[in-house]
Parts: sequence; structure tokens; C-alpha cells
Amino acid sequence: MNLDNFLRTKGTDEDLAQLIMLLSKQALDIKAGFLSARGTADTKNVYGETQMALDKRADEILIAALKASRLVNWIATEEQPDIIEVEGAKNPFGVTIDPLDGSSLIDVNLAVGTIVGIYPGHVLEPGNTMLGALYILYGPLTTLTYTTGSGVHEFVMHEDGTFTLMQENLTIPDGKIYAPGALRKDYLPYHKQFIEQLELEGYKLRFSGSFVADVHQILHKGGMFTYPAFAGKESGKLRLLFEGTPLGKVVTEAGGAVSNGTVNLLEVKPTAVSNRTPIYIGGRKEIALIESYKKNAGT
Repeated sequence: MNLDNFLRTKGTDEDLAQLIMLLSKQALDIKAGFLSARGTADTKNVYGETQMALDKRADEILIAALKASRLVNWIATEEQPDIIEVEGAKNPFGVTIDPLDGSSLIDVNLAVGTIVGIYPGHVLEPGNTMLGALYILYGPLTTLTYTTGSGVHEFVMHEDGTFTLMQENLTIPDGKIYAPGALRKDYLPYHKQFIEQLELEGYKLRFSGSFVADVHQILHKGGMFTYPAFAGKESGKLRLLFEGTPLGKVVTEAGGAVSNGTVNLLEVKPTAVSNRTPIYIGGRKEIALIESYKKNAGT
């Protein structure tokens, strides 16, 4: 079954379904840029990081499509310093976009992806208010995984850009994979204790450097991804709006959980598009374990 028909059979709100379809149709153009838009650009994003040429291309493709469609009122992307307001918008939706997560891996041909969160209105709201979330993974296959609160569903892209159903109602299994960011020497004590416990239990390290790809693996195989608070970056490294809450929504709907180490990340209200956060995402038992370690540490 193709994505359009699947959305209809699920009774998805028509405006929301149109938005998901619009986003899916940009995947072919973004992927085409992998051959032509390689290397770095002469610009930096809001975080002061040098942009990859493909970061900018993906950002431009998505913003142009959303503006032309007028399907959303608010657009926030990792590559833009300010939230974009669309004139004459047909819907009150807000979207957050990481146009190309993991783009530093493009030159070595590892998996990267697009991450999107969809809100009923303005985007500076807790993640638990989202209408849905999705990500597109550009790997050996190009896949789209989405949720609108009624299960998590995965689709594969064909040569013509259409997506057909691969797996319906994904649920995160029990598994023993852990994907840890940050240098071990910079771990805070409670996090170090947590990682050592996982290793004692036989968890295998699997970390590519692409957040969306690593979370995709956890979603399918179980376990936990973390980019924690660490010495020098006690507020964390990854982005709350563009990375943490959208993928947190997907994993939570698949029976997992997401946390900043203290509380459910979907309950955190952002104060700015640039907010960073510690992230623990994956199985519920792993998330409960880190929260217990952090609580006992009194931090």
C-alpha cells in the first residue's frame, strides 16, 4: 500500500495527510543532491557550525515547498536563525525540521536523514503537544517512518519517489545495543555509572555519529541512544526542537521513552529554537535506569 492510501485508511486528518505527503515528495530531490552538492558551504548555522552544501540544499528544498504549499504557518529549521512565518497559510500548523541530520557523514557514504516535528500551532511548545513526527532515512534504502499518534509506520521509497508500506505498527523490542555520544573522559559520574551498568549487562556499542540513523537502529533492534550532559556541555549538545522531541515522539509511540535524564523530554517547553538538551532515547527500562541513577546522584 502506498503512503497516500495508507494515510487515508488510517483516517488521518486531511490537512495533516497533505503535509506528510508534501514532505515525502521532497526526499527524491534531497537525495539527488548527494552527487552534486558535496563539501562545505561558506556559511554557518545558528549554532556557529560550518554548514555542509547539502545541509543548505535540503533546507532550501523543504522551505520552498512548504512556503509554496501554504500548508503550515510556522517553519523552524536547524539552519535558520529565526522562525519563518508563512503568509496566507491555510493551516495553523508549525513544523520543526533538521533538514539533514548527520551530514558530516556524507563524504564517507554513511546514512543521514531528515527529521520533522509537526505541531498544531507555534513550535515553541512541549513535544507532547505534537500532532505527529517523521523522519526520512537516506541509507541503502530511502525510508520514511512516521507517527500521528496511532502507531509508528515505515515506508520505502521507489525510484519514482513514491513510498510503499514496509512495516505497520512498529514497536521497539527488548535489545542490548547502546549508542553513546561524548568522550568517556568527560562523562559525569551518574552517567558513567549508567554506561558501566549497561556494559556489565552485555550491551554492544553501536554508534555511527548520525543521530537519526542510530535511533532508527534502536527502534528496530532495541536498546538505547544517548548524547548526555558532559563536562563542558552540561546543558547537552543535541537540539531539543529539531532532534530530541521529534524522534522522541516516534520512539515513545513505538513503546519506548525519551528523557533528559531527569524528566520525559516531551514535557519540556522550549524557550528558543536554539535550545540544546541531554538526550536518552530507547527502551523504557534503559530510560528508567538512567533517571534512577541521576536521581540518586542528586543532580
